[in-house]
Amino acid sequence: MDLVFSENTKDLKPSAIREIFKSLTDPSVISFAAGNPSPQSFPVSDFRRFTDEVLKNSADAALQYGITEGFTPLRADVLERNKRIFNAGKEFDCAIITSGGQQGIDLTAKVLCSRGDTVICEEPTFIGALNAFRAHGLNTAGVPMCGDSIDPDELEITVKANKNAKLLYLIPTFQNPTGRTMPLDVRKRCLQIAEKYGLIILEDNPYGELRFEGEEVPTIKSMDEDGRVVYCSSFSKILSSGMRVGYVIAHNEIATKIAVCKQVNDVHTNLLFQMVCHKFMTEFDLDAHINKIRKLYREKSALMLSRLDEIGGGRIEYTRPNGGLFIWASLPGCGDHDAFVKKLVSKKLAVVPGSTFSCDVRSPAQGFRLNYSTPPDEQIIKGVNILKETINESY
Repeated sequence: MDLVFSENTKDLKPSAIREIFKSLTDPSVISFAAGNPSPQSFPVSDFRRFTDEVLKNSADAALQYGITEGFTPLRADVLERNKRIFNAGKEFDCAIITSGGQQGIDLTAKVLCSRGDTVICEEPTFIGALNAFRAHGLNTAGVPMCGDSIDPDELEITVKANKNAKLLYLIPTFQNPTGRTMPLDVRKRCLQIAEKYGLIILEDNPYGELRFEGEEVPTIKSMDEDGRVVYCSSFSKILSSGMRVGYVIAHNEIATKIAVCKQVNDVHTNLLFQMVCHKFMTEFDLDAHINKIRKLYREKSALMLSRLDEIGGGRIEYTRPNGGLFIWASLPGCGDHDAFVKKLVSKKLAVVPGSTFSCDVRSPAQGFRLNYSTPPDEQIIKGVNILKETINESY
């Protein structure tokens, strides 16, 4: 049978990260490839307790259809917490609960862009966002990361070169895949450029609460005075990635349109887990829980960085994140990072090649992403040793 796929999906490829996951059924493979939170961060006993309470006292509501915008008390919780911690949200904003942060990205692109429009992104950037944009028939134009972030002058040049640019997608804090954090002055310039050229900014902040070093940097949403910034995040990194509860904070008019499109997708996000999240935000010391996660990731990041430091000799370069889940690495003497990544996989170490995160699917990899949150400490040590041995063999 000859199949003809839609224009929006015919060029989509499977996520390299999901493909790598298939190799992880082999227990001998060490994975630095995941973007997962540590299982040690899951408050399992409290999940059990809160789920039991919801099913005991509110089963009819939890197991029935709900409103598309989300469980009303949770929406209020989301607005209050993000206002308190990140000063994100003004009087003209409201919150929509989504099925993970990924759906928030997808729906924002769907309601704000038309086929053939361009999304300006950091280069490299999150593969889930890139695939969402491609699935809607959008073009992506990358602005190369330079130092801690993109160069605002290069951003403006890219915007001028793409007359149909509609959206600027940014992960300013502990960026995926590089772990970098955009300085305040660059955030301000990005907002000014968006205002000048009539762009909407989609600020993706799933890692913002995972800072374990350094000073907080204000969100771009905190500087938003006219509803130009759509702010997306989730509970995946602070409670559980598997329950798929995220949210978007956006101008009321944008949020209303997002809700209409979400009705087509899934009617509403899992209501039981929304109600459980509400309990976590009102009957649980969420701040203390997050501090424990920060301590855990501080230790795991320090362990991986200390082992990378031992490689030495200028043969590997890597970022030193102040939070989040990722380290970005590159080999100055390597002309083909994709081939190097394949060598690592053959030695039972899985990392994600940089080409996965490129706006241009034809671009060669400029590095690779390492994750320290998921592997146990002994695997971090063993995995970096494999990385060191492979570098020694190759360069």
